[in-house]
Amino acid sequence: MYHRCLFCRNDTSTSRSVEHIVPESLWNTEHVLPCGVVCDSCNNYFAREIEKPFLDSPAISRLRFTQAIPNKRGHVPPSSAMLLPGFPVTAYREANAPYSLSLELPQEALRQVIHRRAGTLVLPFTESPPTDRVISRFLAKMALEALAHRLLDYPEGVSYLVDEPQLDELRNYARRGQAAEWPHHSRRIYQPEETHHEPDGASYQTVHEFDFLVTPLSEWFFVFALFGLELTINIGGPEIEGYHAWLRENDDASPLYSGKNSKCSDA
Repeated sequence: MYHRCLFCRNDTSTSRSVEHIVPESLWNTEHVLPCGVVCDSCNNYFAREIEKPFLDSPAISRLRFTQAIPNKRGHVPPSSAMLLPGFPVTAYREANAPYSLSLELPQEALRQVIHRRAGTLVLPFTESPPTDRVISRFLAKMALEALAHRLLDYPEGVSYLVDEPQLDELRNYARRGQAAEWPHHSRRIYQPEETHHEPDGASYQTVHEFDFLVTPLSEWFFVFALFGLELTINIGGPEIEGYHAWLRENDDASPLYSGKNSKCSDA
């Protein structure tokens, strides 16, 4: 059904891989593009050059550790920590046992624990986030794929995206890094541990969510949130001021929770 790659436009009739818009290692099993939308070569490139630098950055790796998010092999990334009074250790946890920890201890720390002279585990408060370029290319890749996902029932619509020249700048930035910079907007709209509630009283935690914002000036923005960290990119070109203007005009509301996405909306 889909015969050309969304990014490189090459033939995909022999491609065998599906493409996850949000990486599997962020608990995504729902937002997936079928074989043929993204070729095997581009799929492998994104996994290696775009997703891995984002996922392996200290801040995202720490987030995956604290929230017990496993990778595709089922392993939660380990975390460096400090066992007071001052022993560096490595902490491990299992996705199927999120409230338990195991530690890799140096011998001296183990002796101190045995003699009860140590025992308080401290995780660093902050870790280095991904670079701006890593984040913006990650967003650019997801943005174009999210557009395609909306058109899966209309193959001619996916073909339109493949051929649309206005998307070439975004396409080439995601796949080849062909832009000096592509600014994005970052802010926290809720805390990682925050829970939300269904009408029936059931509670849940949001791992990731995304949508598009079309402003009155017809600018299109892709808005993605990971445990409440909202990241936004302009899919039409490397500028973000239009999103700043929209925020000022809408009292800093998040597009993910306002307008058509407002809980009070009937849309």
